[in-house]
Amino acid sequence: MAKIIYFTAPWCGPCKALGPIMEELSHTIAIHKVNIDNDTQKAAHYSIRSVPTLIKVDEQNNEIKRTVGNQSKQDILNWYNG
Repeated sequence: MAKIIYFTAPWCGPCKALGPIMEELSHTIAIHKVNIDNDTQKAAHYSIRSVPTLIKVDEQNNEIKRTVGNQSKQDILNWYNG
């Protein structure tokens, strides 16, 4: 089952706006939230250059696709399911 790794930071304005949407989606999609300030190793592993970044990964955490920036709930669902 695919999941989303959600890269965020507490100082990021768009991340603050996206937070409630990701919380809501976490009830139906597996989401792993990563604070890039606290987990620099994981951020470096996935070459995170800006936040928020969403990466859809497979069971082995291999990247399937990514999207960057604040988006609507429907846009995220379309991206995830598309």
